[in-house]
Amino acid sequence: MADPRTYRPQTGEIPVDPGVYRFRDEHSRVVYVGKAKNLRSRLNSYFANPQGLLPRTRAMVFTAASVEWTVVGSELEALQLEYTWIKEFNPRFNVMFRDDKSYPYLAVTMGEKYPRVQVMRGDRRKDTRYFGPFYPAKAIRETVDTLLRVFPVRTCSSGVFKRAERTGRPCLLGYIDKCSAPCVGRISPEDHKELAAQFCDFMGGQATRFIVDLEKRMAAAVADLDYESAARIRDDIAALKRVFERNTVVLSEDTDADIFALKEDELEAAVQVFHVRGGRIRGQRGWMVEKVEDMSTADLVEHLLQQVYGDGSSSNNQIPREVLVPELPSNAEEMSVWLAGLRGARVDLRVPRRGDKATLLGTVEQNAADALRLHKSRRAGDITTRSAALQELQEALDLPQPLMRIECFDISHVQGTNVVASMVVVEDGLPRKADYRRFSITGDAARDDTASMYDVIQRRFRNYLQEKAAPAVQPAGSSVPDGGMVDGGAPPAPLADTTTASTRQKFAYPPNLVVVDGGQPQVHAAARALKDLGIDDVFVIGLAKRLEEVWLPDSDFPVILPRASEGLFLLQRIRDEAHRFAIAFHRQKRGKSMTASALDAIPGLGPAKRKALLAHFGSVKKVRGASVEELQAVPGVGPSLAETVHSALAAATADGSGNAPAPAVNMATGEILDS
Repeated sequence: MADPRTYRPQTGEIPVDPGVYRFRDEHSRVVYVGKAKNLRSRLNSYFANPQGLLPRTRAMVFTAASVEWTVVGSELEALQLEYTWIKEFNPRFNVMFRDDKSYPYLAVTMGEKYPRVQVMRGDRRKDTRYFGPFYPAKAIRETVDTLLRVFPVRTCSSGVFKRAERTGRPCLLGYIDKCSAPCVGRISPEDHKELAAQFCDFMGGQATRFIVDLEKRMAAAVADLDYESAARIRDDIAALKRVFERNTVVLSEDTDADIFALKEDELEAAVQVFHVRGGRIRGQRGWMVEKVEDMSTADLVEHLLQQVYGDGSSSNNQIPREVLVPELPSNAEEMSVWLAGLRGARVDLRVPRRGDKATLLGTVEQNAADALRLHKSRRAGDITTRSAALQELQEALDLPQPLMRIECFDISHVQGTNVVASMVVVEDGLPRKADYRRFSITGDAARDDTASMYDVIQRRFRNYLQEKAAPAVQPAGSSVPDGGMVDGGAPPAPLADTTTASTRQKFAYPPNLVVVDGGQPQVHAAARALKDLGIDDVFVIGLAKRLEEVWLPDSDFPVILPRASEGLFLLQRIRDEAHRFAIAFHRQKRGKSMTASALDAIPGLGPAKRKALLAHFGSVKKVRGASVEELQAVPGVGPSLAETVHSALAAATADGSGNAPAPAVNMATGEILDS
């Protein structure tokens, strides 16, 4: 790695104008492209304190060996040049959106002498019109088969087309009138190209024009008493309407818009877009991006629009009148001008706040969330990926043994109240939910996170040492050794068929690695707990959420894993699962502790009998109105306790001033429990 001081330019050499800059590595490869309103201010931020930069930016600065810049006349020119260079050099440290799947498109090869309609995936070709994407692929094939009734455009491959030319006989589609058969001269090249253009116009949203034209032709045929032609045109109209009506109207019919939404975490982001044309959803597309640089949502939106519209990959090969995004980029005005220049007309770039468009944006966002969740589950479930993650983690932490079992601990509370902890377990890269554990923390251990972490780690491994030292439980039906007699010769009673919960060993299997949610203080507390127990073969690390750095107990500096690292993804997934499990237990405990009731203060009435009373009567109000005899009908409530309950509730109702007490209420939710 190069030292940034060796290639830092002098401050006075850097202009204060807007421009675009490139970082190059020692092999002159461009590793990052960026733009700035003020080049001097932006570039100085990289070199003023390189060690203080965020991990991804610091890695870029130390990978680079030189920096160069180009001054432009405006921020709009900077935007255009930045995109051009990103597309040309594909820098490793720039955010690059990639399709989360290979979507099928309907393509019309208008650049050929006889245009062909086909389903295409992968890279786009010159002089080809694209429509979609469509999902699943079956939908696009059904659409093409229906439209060929009205627009019999060529669909065959070059080999089939040339063979038909040689033999003078068309293929089957030519015989059933689903191809105009240009291969045998039934239609001229010009007329066939016009037919393909009409096909594109229909797919581009001009369906109403063709349907109205066919209806006029059908009426004319009926007027001429040509009922056979009228019937054929009627069937063509029905076919076009079937295709046209497959898309549900979601907005007004004059609405053409692309609606983008993002769902992101610390490492990756999922993007979805709905292409709305004529008020109908004409296509959907998604991307995944690894966040290799520190970017806000606004920055992600800016780069997304650059890549989607800069390479002409938008739906129907055009930019719509409206582009709706979850958050405007910082250079929204320049971006709008750039999009308008590409479209040749005004483009409204904005965030929908209310109405149908905002509702549809929420739907797109839900699709993005589902796509991110599916991507992560597939990534986590792949055995090759899991093995690579475990191996990468072992090497990065310099551990001597494979990570067969990892346990992660997290503390959850609200301002020091209802403190709980969670323990989640991962074996061979997969969660082992049967081994998850929850801990309640009270007393001095609940004073802060480090004390809580020390307490939880010590309790978990103290149980492990006790179970390790305890004699093994005999299997069911086994006999007692050494004569098989107990209690002075009495035959041994057979053991139960199943091992009870009290005898099951819950902590006998130790982990190879303990992960705690937090930084140095939490790691030191966990390591101290293990040391006090005399355990020296379990390794401890901490994962700090802010920068996703990994802390070791004996190091003053964190281990920085690459942002796209499978090992970091595994740690993040384990940490998030521990956090989820702890939060769920904390909310449950907090809800119970915040439920107040008039039954709580009655002497002799414990939790079980309070629950029985509420189950029998339905509410505290009905318990208050019950007689002593009615109270005795509740299982476990005798005459003495019934009298006590009745007297206590009656006294509380009288209250000495004639005022009824406040109703029982769940303080966490505000729910009134007396009604």
